[in-house]
Amino acid sequence: MTIAKTSFISLWSPFRQRSYAIVWIATLASNIGGWMYSSASAWLMTSLDSSPLMVSLVQVAASLPMFLFAIPSGALTDIVDKRRFLLGAESYITLVSTLFAVMVWLHLITPATLLLFTFLVETGSAATSPAWQSVVPDLVPNEDLGPALAMNSVGVNISRALGPALGGVITAGFGIAAPFWINAVSNLGSIGALARWRPPTRRTSQLPAERFASAIRTGIRYARYNSHLSATTIRAVGFFLFASCYWALLPLVARNQIHGSAPLYGILLGALGLSAILGALALPWLKRHLGPNNVVVASSLATALSMVLFGLARNAPTALLACVIAGSSWIAVLATLNVSAQLALPEWVKGRGLAFYVTVFFGAMTLGSVLWGQVASLGGLPLAHFSAAAGAALAVLLTRRWRLHTGAGPDLTPSMSWPTPVVNKPIEGGAGPVLVMVEYTIHPKDRQAFLEAADSLCNERRRDGAYAWGIFEDVASPGRMVETFYVESWFEHLRQHERVTKADRAIEKKIRALVTTPTKTTHLISAQRR
Repeated sequence: MTIAKTSFISLWSPFRQRSYAIVWIATLASNIGGWMYSSASAWLMTSLDSSPLMVSLVQVAASLPMFLFAIPSGALTDIVDKRRFLLGAESYITLVSTLFAVMVWLHLITPATLLLFTFLVETGSAATSPAWQSVVPDLVPNEDLGPALAMNSVGVNISRALGPALGGVITAGFGIAAPFWINAVSNLGSIGALARWRPPTRRTSQLPAERFASAIRTGIRYARYNSHLSATTIRAVGFFLFASCYWALLPLVARNQIHGSAPLYGILLGALGLSAILGALALPWLKRHLGPNNVVVASSLATALSMVLFGLARNAPTALLACVIAGSSWIAVLATLNVSAQLALPEWVKGRGLAFYVTVFFGAMTLGSVLWGQVASLGGLPLAHFSAAAGAALAVLLTRRWRLHTGAGPDLTPSMSWPTPVVNKPIEGGAGPVLVMVEYTIHPKDRQAFLEAADSLCNERRRDGAYAWGIFEDVASPGRMVETFYVESWFEHLRQHERVTKADRAIEKKIRALVTTPTKTTHLISAQRR
């Protein structure tokens, strides 16, 4: 009883932080407008062009910007002021949404312009997504991070429950342009919340901000060599590639398969959102009894079942049941994967790491939407849903060995354990590349243990910005090992010193336990002819 009570209270604990509560309420209002706009866009396309491929392209236009722009946005999140960046991007979304509403109001929208404006609006969302996710740790203490992320998902699904249903009613009463006007106005709350929020002061680097292109390369390199994040993204592909089917084709299920109207479509989307809220409230209990990996497995299989029901649906009750199962399963998977991605990332690369995860997420959604739209065009809606259900079940078997939440154990706070390099003259920050050599002396009998430990060291160096890493042994002096790696510039190497975490330091201690004499580190910089 005590454990259950604690879990229930912890779900709401982030609201003790005033800034989090204000931002959560403002984004809830904005998301309600956003879901009204999304459902109205999909329904509007069924009036302009009802072919399955064109309707699914609305989902493609909504997902593609995340795939294209999330990583550059993540790099900007890590190197510029997050608050100002969010203010600018949210203002852009408001401006484009207003222009979109004017076009619909004046009956100037065609299938092409509908897809274009959907793409432009979602480009703004792609810019803000990594930033919004990365500011959560600035809004709540560490112990409230998990509940805060879960409550963010609850907020999204409250808006998903209310937005489409309100959109359907408002469209029926005031015309198709009304939801687009409400969406344009709803975003002003987020801008106001950001304007009054003052982020906490954190330890700042004495080095200049990273250059944009370099920040992108470093972020991609970090994601590539972070096994915890890689496992999360693999599981994400296995789920979202197939779950995208019912999101892309639901307007056609409502209109063509059930022969419903806009209000019914709104009710179906509302059922998805309401069931997701219930799923989020049940999630702490599910994680405690099943663990994060089994929660994703069970929810993925439930999603497969929901898609079978979508394929069979010829009436509203069957479609509603499918939506209830799909919504609760969706939130269980989404929240679990989001927490797993957050736990895998240190602060300095959080925006880029989350952007990488978001890119994979929406890349899978985009590819899946095109795929299932094409399958529906060729073989009908039931075939698309049945095929996606089979794929989702198969993906559970193929991806289950990649474990989630494995980043929860390592301490990712900076260790600041690397000594400042010794130089005999000033070095320009952009000079490079830099070759770093670290010499170790070990007992020959410890060679295998040393090389195994060095494998972990390799990933550490590459995650923090190194490339061309290697370990060499002296053929003339048994037991003498030399580690080498390159870094693109002197500043980038100095940033490595700030990126080393306490978990990385534990790996280095394991290696030093095998060393018989003090290690020697040498820094060589590319010689430039004067």
